[in-house]
Amino acid sequence: MVGDCGANCARWLLCLTNFICICVSTGVLIVATWLAADKASFINTTLNITTSKYSPASNFVDEEAEKILKEFVEPAVIEQAAYILLALGGIIFIISFLGYCGAIKESRVLLTTYGIFLIIIFALQVSLILLSTLYKSQADHHSKGFLKTSLSKYYTTGANKDAVTLSWDLIMAHMSCCGVDGYQDFRTAPLFVQKSGTEGLGRQVPESCCILTGDPLLLQPAFPSCIISPTTSNSHLSTGCYNKFSTMVSDNLDMVIGVVVVVAAIQLLAIIFAFCLCRAVGQERDYHYKY
Repeated sequence: MVGDCGANCARWLLCLTNFICICVSTGVLIVATWLAADKASFINTTLNITTSKYSPASNFVDEEAEKILKEFVEPAVIEQAAYILLALGGIIFIISFLGYCGAIKESRVLLTTYGIFLIIIFALQVSLILLSTLYKSQADHHSKGFLKTSLSKYYTTGANKDAVTLSWDLIMAHMSCCGVDGYQDFRTAPLFVQKSGTEGLGRQVPESCCILTGDPLLLQPAFPSCIISPTTSNSHLSTGCYNKFSTMVSDNLDMVIGVVVVVAAIQLLAIIFAFCLCRAVGQERDYHYKY
């Protein structure tokens, strides 16, 4: 065991932070495995817990909210969420496990591997930020292209909404925007056009593009005619979500920079602690080997 005070502090800080990450990622993996293995059980349990009269959330869940909740736990949504959570939880668990075991066992191999993983992640983040800054126009073009593709390929209306549709509805409802660049994006969404034609309402935009009343999650237009005849007075038809998000980032640039700096500082400290502890362990072993 290393006797240096600084190395010991680094060791126990690494142990504590990585142990917390292991616990969190284990919880994520358990939920994700449950979702992937038995979606029906998860759906029933979720609905029973949230709608039970003994549940703390029961007072906040009315019939409309329950309907929205059921949409969120539809099998299609659950299946997509399960794989995302499995991948995310697995990556965090593996890296945190290396850091925790390396620190607690004072293993130079595990600490070095942990540090290298963190360096790779840090380098990827820095590269992404630099490329996005240097090639802003290309980054904007590709980002818009990706968003437009997700909307045109997967966005639909009516029953059996998938995770992409629900995500877009949440974004548009909470950000008060419509599509990527505006309501025209829905004219090139085949599934939306097909479902709208089946409805026979003459729908032009989804409810989430309208000016809403009450809880945004419920998607209740303040003007029922909005989905058929959207205007600037009853909807956000000309406000694209991409430009709205860019404006929000610009208006809160100080906060964004602060978050990026804090995250980068935490990662750098973890890298420094890992290699400092690794060096201290090596020196300690060399000392015992010589004397």
